[in-house]
Amino acid sequence: MTFWEALLLGVLEGLTEFLPVSSTGHLTLAAHLMGLDIENDPFIKSFVVVIQLGAILAVLALYFKRFLRDAEVWKRILVAFIPTGILGFLLADVIENIFLGNDLIVVVNLVGVGLLLLFVDRWLEGHKRYDDVNQIPLLQAVWIGFFQALAMVPGVSRSGATIVGGMALGLSRKAAAEFSFILAVPTMLSATGFSLLRNLEEFRADSWGLLGVGFLTAFVVALLTVRWLLGFVSRNSFMPFAIYRIFIGLVYAVFFL
Repeated sequence: MTFWEALLLGVLEGLTEFLPVSSTGHLTLAAHLMGLDIENDPFIKSFVVVIQLGAILAVLALYFKRFLRDAEVWKRILVAFIPTGILGFLLADVIENIFLGNDLIVVVNLVGVGLLLLFVDRWLEGHKRYDDVNQIPLLQAVWIGFFQALAMVPGVSRSGATIVGGMALGLSRKAAAEFSFILAVPTMLSATGFSLLRNLEEFRADSWGLLGVGFLTAFVVALLTVRWLLGFVSRNSFMPFAIYRIFIGLVYAVFFL
């Protein structure tokens, strides 16, 4: 991996992390197009995970006062994290060795989930009962955590799965989006730490510099765009994201698979 490849992947992560289009899926396809061996190179697999934390920390920086001081929000975040944490630990080998880096799995999920999003949004709007994260019952928060766990398969989209899950369980689109983004903080912290521990011995001398470039780029790009992205996701239907997912998946399938 070169400096410019790390920079480009960081930009791509910062732009896609908060949209229901699968940032991991985009990073996987981009890595294949760059000729990076994401399926077999432990460093590149860790790189894809770690730079997602950079984008997620932009949310924490911007919403520090809104969320960090609110114990009720963090109660719900912590119980929602439990299913993802347990399943992520149990399925770590399957995720890293079979799912992560597989462009066919990414394409199938981009198109499949895109088709699902075409129909699910209007139906979920009728389920709205909670307009604020603090109103979510703790049991509902746990179920949102199970929805998030679906996104361990690349191409599904972590934000998309948790927003859809939140809306299915009664949250408004805005509350579901906010909960999704804050839930990503403990999720990606644990995923980053676990990935680094598993692959640390495979890092080369220049690995940390490249990791820093991708991480900081994802953070800065997300910092510049997250307010707009959060507002856009909160106000708009899933239709444009669904069409985009299907288009990208089909184009990649036709020309590169």
